[in-house]
Amino acid sequence: MTRGFWRDPARYEETYWSRWKDVWAHGDWAHVDADGFWFVQGRSNDTLKIAGKRVGPAEVESALVGHPAAAEAAAIGVPHDVKGEAIVCFVLLRPGTVASEALRAELAERVASELGKALRPERVLFTRDLPRTRSGKIMRRVIRATHLGRDPGDLSSLEDPAAIAAIRDAT
Repeated sequence: MTRGFWRDPARYEETYWSRWKDVWAHGDWAHVDADGFWFVQGRSNDTLKIAGKRVGPAEVESALVGHPAAAEAAAIGVPHDVKGEAIVCFVLLRPGTVASEALRAELAERVASELGKALRPERVLFTRDLPRTRSGKIMRRVIRATHLGRDPGDLSSLEDPAAIAAIRDAT
């Protein structure tokens, strides 16, 4: 737990201590299992809201990489006229795996069966790379902006700029 922001104690109080009295709100979603073990699910500001249901991208990605064909995945929310937001997934396939419509449907069904039909991805796209930071964290905001044709913003921490082209070329 951080003790403060350098030269800005008011901002620290507002950021972490203003939501609930005497509770540090750190911004991560977590759950505690029956044995008392804590599992961090991801950032709360990364939450997708699909037809009134909240889900973390990490939950969708976990369902996808549970499939033997998927090596890695990234899930983003995109605007949807009816649901508010819809899920679009970008999947890196394991070497030797061939992309197909059947595999795309299988991956979408896997997410729906694990998380609920309302959370079925609107699209599953196959990509050759995912944009990441130098420390290896997938940059979902860059994926989302690129997919929507928007400016991805600050790319100073992007490890490989060619990964943006891979998102544009995803099928």
